Amino acid sequence: MPISRLLKTRKYTPDEIEVLNEAFDQALRALGLVDRNDPLCEMVARKVIEVSAAGARSAREIAETAVARIGLR
Repeated sequence: MPISRLLKTRKYTPDEIEVLNEAFDQALRALGLVDRNDPLCEMVARKVIEVSAAGARSAREIAETAVARIGLR
């Protein structure tokens, strides 16, 4: 899973990791991505982390914003 690798670059609390993982899963479902080896999954993971760093807090808000910013829907 691409997001796990990316989360190792900074210290996150267990709660933050849980929210980011849930947001990542929600974003993948929204985009219809199933294959975690798809290069697009890493882009989604990076966008989820970026959106979270900008202040979004709930998994749903992070996922929806990340998907919108990716622009594939």
